[in-house]
Amino acid sequence: MVKQEVILELINLRQEGGYWDFKKEWYKSDKKGKQDLLHDVICMSNNLESKNAFIIIGVDEDDNYNIRDVSEDEGRRNTQNVVDFLKDKKFSGGLRPTVYVKSYQILGKTIDVIVILNDNNTPYYLTDKFQEIRANYIYTRIQDTNTPKDRSADLDKVEYLWKKRFGLTQSVLERFEIYLEDYENWNDGPYGEMQKYYKYFPEFTIEYEIARDERNGYEYYLFSQTDSRPHWYDIKFKYHQTLLKELGGVALDGGRYFSPCPEIDEITLDKNKSFSWDFSYRYFTKSTFLYKLNQFFFFQETFSDRFSRQEFFEVVLLFESEEERMEFKEFIRNNWYNRKEYLKNLQVPNIPNFPKYKEGAFVEEYENALVLNKMLEEFRNN
Repeated sequence: MVKQEVILELINLRQEGGYWDFKKEWYKSDKKGKQDLLHDVICMSNNLESKNAFIIIGVDEDDNYNIRDVSEDEGRRNTQNVVDFLKDKKFSGGLRPTVYVKSYQILGKTIDVIVILNDNNTPYYLTDKFQEIRANYIYTRIQDTNTPKDRSADLDKVEYLWKKRFGLTQSVLERFEIYLEDYENWNDGPYGEMQKYYKYFPEFTIEYEIARDERNGYEYYLFSQTDSRPHWYDIKFKYHQTLLKELGGVALDGGRYFSPCPEIDEITLDKNKSFSWDFSYRYFTKSTFLYKLNQFFFFQETFSDRFSRQEFFEVVLLFESEEERMEFKEFIRNNWYNRKEYLKNLQVPNIPNFPKYKEGAFVEEYENALVLNKMLEEFRNN
């Protein structure tokens, strides 16, 4: 979800821009209102700045950008209303912009924001005419102006949107991230599943091999599996044999599930003790390279086991966004005193002690992970 501060910054600019627009009230429910809503959403989804776009409803440009309360607006819509409205429009390839509606309280007044998420499915356009919105016309937005309904965008803008779809406007690593989501079109190399190449651009390859340092240490999340023995790997991303990136990987449950190693962060319960931390946790964040790689291996590898993955994410946190993660850390600080209550009815497997490891360390980390996942569920419900 978009933070209120982001919307406030745009309002305080007192001007529209390439990915945000102001409306003093909701679109009418008549033919023109529906046409204008659809046109605005298409233009915003094809914005040339490759950012999430915002239609901010409840800001009056003609009245010095003052806030108007829209809570009683007769044309007001929620997320489901807007999604349903788009659903029956004939978009090319059946691909529609991803949108949601979020309300904010500003100066005691309610405004609504239609958020249009940035993605690589551009250009969005209709294959059937809808009122004055023409079939096969590409609409976009330049600075604060939408493409008129009776015109298609200039050729260079259309070319850019197509290049964006095919990953040709991004860096090599950004293209790698796009291609990871197209997991069905990766093929195994001549040496089996541990080497892969992208079918349409075979110069993009992924290789993983047993870790060079032959490490064999333990992490607490290994004990979520029936077979908890450690198997560590190096994952290499190459372009024309040039090594671009290298990450650690782990084969869980005797090789039944493979994943990049999760990220680590620390929690300091007392903000005044910034030089030390109380405990750590492991996590992934959706829409990041690391999580896309996690999904890639799960869907692409023939040996992937759903149960092993489920058990893994019982003790590894999965966040919707970086914003959610940072807000959750504050929730942890305010509620960690209830750790024992959260632990009730949670089951911890039998974890042995190992030489060279602090006694009980893995048990404590495992308990913390279970508690944090339970707290995250409560955080979202609130």
